Amino acid sequence: MMNTDFIKGVVVPILTPIDGEERIDEKKMREQVDYVIDGGVLGILAFGSNGEFYVIEEDEMERGLKIMVDQAAGRVPVYFGIGAISTKKCVRLAKMAVANGASGISVLQPMFLKPTERELFLHFKTIADAVPQTPMLLYNNPGRVGYTMSAGLVERLAHEVENIVGMKDTSGDITQTSEFIRRTRDVNFKVFGGKDTLLYASMCHGAVGGVCTAANFMPELITDVYNKFVAGDLHGSLEAQFKLNPVRLSMDGASFPVAAKDMANLRGRDIGLPYTPNLATPEGPVLDKIKAEMKKAGLID
Repeated sequence: MMNTDFIKGVVVPILTPIDGEERIDEKKMREQVDYVIDGGVLGILAFGSNGEFYVIEEDEMERGLKIMVDQAAGRVPVYFGIGAISTKKCVRLAKMAVANGASGISVLQPMFLKPTERELFLHFKTIADAVPQTPMLLYNNPGRVGYTMSAGLVERLAHEVENIVGMKDTSGDITQTSEFIRRTRDVNFKVFGGKDTLLYASMCHGAVGGVCTAANFMPELITDVYNKFVAGDLHGSLEAQFKLNPVRLSMDGASFPVAAKDMANLRGRDIGLPYTPNLATPEGPVLDKIKAEMKKAGLID
C-alpha cells in the first residue's frame, strides 16, 4: 500500500508571481514558498486554480515546479495541479511532475466538455496508470467546469485505481462532500474541502483538511481553523472560521482569480500582477470592501 499519511492539513494553491514578461519570478516564488510554510501549511499545490494553471505554458510550469520543490526542500509535500482537457497532455504533465519531484498530482475534470462517466473514468485511470507510484488526487470544481463528478464515479475510482487516493471537492455542497467521504472511507480515501469558508464544516464530515486560497495571504487564520479542530477545540475552530469568512467572501466581488494576488499585495507580499487577460482590481467599491474586511480581521492597518 502506498503511504498517504502526509496527505492532510491546509494545502495552499500557491500564487504564481510573474515579472513584466509574464515569466515566473524566481525570487518571489521562493519567498512565497517560505511564507506559506512559515504560516503553517502542510502542503503546496503548484498550479492550482489560483496558481493560474490555465494560462501557463508547460516549460514555465516545469521551471516553476523545480523552483518550488527546491525551495520547499522536503519541509512539506509539493503537489502538481493538472487541468488540461486532453488525456494525452495530462499524462505528459503527470510524468513531467513526477520527474521533477512532485509528491503527488491533482487532476481537474476536463473543462468545456460534457463527458460521460465512462469517458471520465478512463481519463482519470489513464493518468493515474501513467504514474503508478505517485499518489493522485481528483479535483472536482463544478463551478469552473460546468458539471460535477458524481459520487458513484469517485467511489469507483477510489476502489478500482490503486494510486487514486484522495480528492479536493470545490462543489461547495456539503452533502456532496460528505457523500464522497462516506462512500470511500473504507479505503482511507483522503478528501479535502475546496472552499475556504467551509473548512470547519468539511472536517466535521471527515475531510482531512482543505485546499485553501486564503493560505496565500492569511495563513495564520486558515491554519488556525485546522489546528484547533485537530486539537479538539471545536468551538475555537468555528470561531476561527467565522473570523476568516468575511475576508474570504469579500473576494467574490472581484474578477476571478485576481483577488488573491490583490490581497497578498495589500499585506505587503509584493506578489505583483495576474497573467493577462486579467488585471489587478481597480480602485473602487470592490477593492474598498476587500480592504475594509481585511482591516476588521486585523490583517492590515
